[in-house]
Amino acid sequence: MSEFQTYHALAGQGDDPQNPNFHVQQTPSQYHPSPSSPPQGYQQSPGIAAFPPQQHPYDGTPASAYSNNASSQGQSYFPQQGPGPIADQGQGAMGGLTAQMGGLGIGGDPAGSVRAHRKKDRHAYHHIGAPEGSSQAFNGIPQAGFGTVSQYLNADTPQPGPPSPYLGQSVTPVMSQFPAPGGVAMSPMGQPAQQGFGIPNPSIPATGGSAQGRVDPEQIPSVPKSRDIPAHYYLDHLYPTMEQHLPPPAAISFIAHDQGNSSPKFARLTLNSIPSTAESLHSTGLPLGLIVQPLAALQPGETEIPVLDFGESGPPRCRRCRTYINPFMTFRSGGNKLVCNMCTFPNEVSSEYFAPTDPSGVRVDRAQRPELTMGTVDFMVPKEYWSKDPVGLKWLFLVDVSQEAVNRGFLEAFCEGIIAALYSEDDLLGVNNEKEGEEESKPQRALPPGSKVGIITFDKEVHFYNLSPHLDKAQMLVMTDINEPFVPLSEGLFVDPYESETVIKSLLTQLPTLFSQVKNAEPALLSGLDAALSALSSTGGKIVCSLSALPTWGPGRLFLRDHGANHDTDGGRKLFTTEHPAWLKTASKMVECGVGVDFFLAAASGGFLDNATVGNNPGHVSSLSGGETFFYPNFHVTRDTPKMVEEIKHTVRRETGYQCLMKVRCSNGLQVSAYHGNFLQHTFGADLEFGAIDADKAFAVMFSYDGKLDPKLDAHFQAALLYTTSSGERRVRCCNIVASVTEKTFETMKYIDQDAVVSIIAKEAAAKMPDRTLKEIRAVITEKTIDILAGYRKNFSGDHPPGQLVLPENLKEFSMYMLGLVKSRAFKGGQEPTDRRVHDMRLLKSIGPLEMSLYLYPRIIPIHNLDPSDGFANEAGHLRVPPTLRASFARIEEGGAYIVDNGQQCILWLHAQVSPNLLEDLFGPGQDSLRNLDPYLSSLPVLETHLNAQVRNLLQYLKTIRGSKAMTLQLARQGLDGAEYEFARLLVEDRNNEAQSYVDWLVHIHRHIQLELTGQRRKDDTSEGGLSGLVHMRPPYW
Repeated sequence: MSEFQTYHALAGQGDDPQNPNFHVQQTPSQYHPSPSSPPQGYQQSPGIAAFPPQQHPYDGTPASAYSNNASSQGQSYFPQQGPGPIADQGQGAMGGLTAQMGGLGIGGDPAGSVRAHRKKDRHAYHHIGAPEGSSQAFNGIPQAGFGTVSQYLNADTPQPGPPSPYLGQSVTPVMSQFPAPGGVAMSPMGQPAQQGFGIPNPSIPATGGSAQGRVDPEQIPSVPKSRDIPAHYYLDHLYPTMEQHLPPPAAISFIAHDQGNSSPKFARLTLNSIPSTAESLHSTGLPLGLIVQPLAALQPGETEIPVLDFGESGPPRCRRCRTYINPFMTFRSGGNKLVCNMCTFPNEVSSEYFAPTDPSGVRVDRAQRPELTMGTVDFMVPKEYWSKDPVGLKWLFLVDVSQEAVNRGFLEAFCEGIIAALYSEDDLLGVNNEKEGEEESKPQRALPPGSKVGIITFDKEVHFYNLSPHLDKAQMLVMTDINEPFVPLSEGLFVDPYESETVIKSLLTQLPTLFSQVKNAEPALLSGLDAALSALSSTGGKIVCSLSALPTWGPGRLFLRDHGANHDTDGGRKLFTTEHPAWLKTASKMVECGVGVDFFLAAASGGFLDNATVGNNPGHVSSLSGGETFFYPNFHVTRDTPKMVEEIKHTVRRETGYQCLMKVRCSNGLQVSAYHGNFLQHTFGADLEFGAIDADKAFAVMFSYDGKLDPKLDAHFQAALLYTTSSGERRVRCCNIVASVTEKTFETMKYIDQDAVVSIIAKEAAAKMPDRTLKEIRAVITEKTIDILAGYRKNFSGDHPPGQLVLPENLKEFSMYMLGLVKSRAFKGGQEPTDRRVHDMRLLKSIGPLEMSLYLYPRIIPIHNLDPSDGFANEAGHLRVPPTLRASFARIEEGGAYIVDNGQQCILWLHAQVSPNLLEDLFGPGQDSLRNLDPYLSSLPVLETHLNAQVRNLLQYLKTIRGSKAMTLQLARQGLDGAEYEFARLLVEDRNNEAQSYVDWLVHIHRHIQLELTGQRRKDDTSEGGLSGLVHMRPPYW
C-alpha cells in the first residue's frame, strides 16, 4: 500500500491537538451569524453550538430569593436541595469517558492482572499486538466496601494525548489511487490508536430483572457527551473530507470542506476502510452500505455545489461502466487517456476536454476544474438525458374542504400555510440571495423564476380554479364526474404566484367561509389525486395535499380497518399494507409522470386515516412518489397551526427536484445488493425512480462482494441523481465517495461511521414491516446488536479477561441507538395506533442520519439552571449552548424545566414545583403557576427578561439542526398535560415502551456475548429479558 504522501491533502491552518503533524483549517467566524446579545433587544439570529467549560447546575439559592429581573437570573430557578443526580458535564475532551461503564466493572489501572483466554485464530491479522487487559482484584466484581472498582480499559495500543477522535480525529487511511495536486505541501499523518472499553462480568439478574443498583448508570457510554464534545471541537475547525475520514456525528453542526470526497451531509459509508474479502467483513458483523442524501442542505460557510455545463456533448463518462468524471479518475499518455476509477478502463479524452499533464500525471488545469477537485457537483445535461422538456416546477395545492376540515379549523390553517409559503418575507433573504444594493421595493420570491402554482379543492366533488392575473377573483369549475376526472381548464390553472398574488390570496382567504355552508363529510381523495395527476402529467411537478378524514367516497374509498388488533401478529401486519389496488396504480403513474406528493394529514381526536394506504406504505402514493407525510394525530387548531404553517413553508422552499432517476456505481469486486428507502424500482438492478425528491430525503444502498478487493487500490462509490430543478434545468447531481481497502480487518474497526450503521439497520428493519411480525423485527435488531459487538469482542479486542464486554471506540453508543430503535413507535411492543406506527415506519425509511440520530435519542437541555452567558454569543461569536442531559428521569431535578427535542417535536416539560419566578420570566407577568399557562402554547412570548431571551435563542439554534419538521413548543406540565406521557416515552434510557432500561439492555447484550464467546449461545436462546418474545434469526438477517 502506498505511503500517505501519495494521497492529496489540502493544507489548512490550525493544529490538531492530538496529532501535531496534522493541520486543519479553522472556521472563519463570519460563517456564523452572531446570536443575540444580552438585553436590550433580543435578536434571534442562529449561531453554532458551544457549551461552557464548566456548568453549575446546583447553585442552590431558594426560589423565594428571586425577583423578576435579569440580574437575578444567573442563579438557579429552584429551591436549595441536598445532593441530587449529577448532570452531564463537559469534562474536557473525552477524559470523562475513562470512567464510563465502571458500574459494569470496567478495568482501569488494576491492582492485579488476569490473562484473557486466547482462542485460536487462523487469520494472522486478527491477532492484535496490544498489552494485556487487566482488572481489579476479585476479577472486577465489586465487593462490599470497594464501591466502583474499575474504569475503561483500552482495547488496543494506548497512545498519548486525549482519547477523543474529535480532539485529535482519526486521519484518513491510505488513499492510493489518485494524484496529489501540484504545489501542495504534504505532511505525514500517523495512524490513530483504536480504543475500546472493557466491561468485566457484572452480576446478571434473572430474566426480566433489573441491574439497577449493581451497575452505575453514570459510567456507561453517554450519547449526549458523544455529541457535545465534537460539537465544541467543530466550532473552530472545518471538517476536511479527505484529510480526516471519520465523519463528525450527524446530529451536530459542522462545516465540511470538500476536498474531492463528498461531504458526510450528502453521503456516509458505514465503513471507511473496507475489508478485502467477504469473509473478513462477515467476521465484523457489520453491514457494508452507503447512506445517500443527494440534495442535502448546506449551512452558511460551506461552498455552493458547482453547476458545470459541457454543452451538447455532456459530461465526460467512462465508455464501459458509464461513471461520470470525478476527482479519482487519472490521466495517462500525456492527458490523452482517462482511466476510470471504477472499472479501470482507459478512455480516450475528447479534444474539447483535453489538457496536458505535468510530470506527476496531474492535469495542468486541475485546480480550475471543479469536477476534478470536488466530491459533489452538478452537471447540466443535453437533450439525450431528457424524458420531457424541462420546465419550472409546478406546485399544485390539493385542498380538503370536507366538513371535518372546516369544523376543526384545518382548512383555514392549511390556507394560511400556503399564503405564508408563497408570500411571507420573514426569511426570504436566504432563499433569494439578493445582491446588496438592489431596490428594496422589488418583491422577494420564495419560488424561483419559472415556477408556477395551482389550486384544486375536493370533498365529494373536485373543484378547479382559474387563477389568471387578468381576473378580479378566481373562477371555480366543479368536476362532478369523479370516476374519470379531467382538467376543464386550458389556461389559468397554473400561474406565476407573484403575477396572480391578489387573486390567490383572495381565494385562499375566502375558502374557509365558502365551504362552511357546503358540508360534505366524506372526501373523495383518490379522485382529487387523479385530477391533480391529469393536470401535471405532461410536465411533472409536486402535489401538496391536505386530508382531515378517512376518504370514504368515490373510487378507491377506504374503510375503517384498525380495530385495535395486535400488530405483533400476522393479522395485525396486514394493516401496514394497502387495501385497494387503485392506490397502487395511481402511485405508479405518478412516478412515471414525474409527480411527487406531500401529505398533511390531521386526524381529529386521534381518528383513523388509513395512513398505510394514503401516505406511507411502500408502493403507495406518498412513499412511492418520493414525497413526505406530515401527520398531526390529534390536531388542535390553536396549538398545531403554527407548526403546520412552518412545515408547509419548509416543504415549498426547500430544494426540490422532480422526474428523478438514481444510479449507484461501485468499484470492481463490489456490487449493489439492495436498496432501502422510498422509491420505485421495477426490477432489481434497474435505476431507482422518484416522482420527486427533496433536501430531506435519504436512502440506503447495500453492497456485497463479487470478488476480492485489491488492497493496493481504493474502493470508490458514485451516486448519480438525474433530476429537473425547480427552476427548470435538467441536471445530474454526482456524489463521489472513496474508502481504503485493507487486509487487516482490525483497521476496519477504526473507521466505522456509527450514524451510517444505525441508519442502515433502521431502514432495513422498516422495509421488512409488511413482511415480518414486529416481534421478529425486534428480535433481529437485538441479534444484530449482539453479533456486531460479539464479533469485535471475539476477533479484534486484544487480550482482555474473558468476562469483559469490550466496545469499539466508534460504536460505544451503538447499543443505546439500537435500544432506541426497539423502543421507537414503528417497532415497539404493546398497543400503538396503526396510523402512528406506519407513519414512523415511513419516516425511518426516508430520513437522513441527522433526523435518525435525534429520533432515536432526543436532546434534552435544562433551562432552570442556565449560566447567565448561556444562550448568548461568546467572544468568538458562537452561541453558548449548555451541555445536554441523558434521557433518563434520574437526571430530572425537582423544580426543573427542560427542553426535549427529538427532531419531530419539541416538548417544554415543567416540574410541578417549578419556581413561580421562572414561569413569570419565561411566560410573562401573572404567569406564576402551571395552571395559569395556556396548554396550547406553541411558542414563547418575546419578553424583556434574561431567561426569556436565553431560551428563545436556544430554540432558534435548535431550528438549524433538524430535518423537515418545524420547531414549535408543546407544553408538558407535570400532572396536568397529556404530553407528559410523550415526555416519558422520550426518556429512552429508562424502562418504558415495552422494553428494558439502558443498563438492563447492556447487561442483556453482555450476557449473550458471553454465551457467544463460550460457544453456548444457542439459536433458540434469545430471551429478551424484558423485550417480549425474541425469535432468533441468524445471518442473513432478513
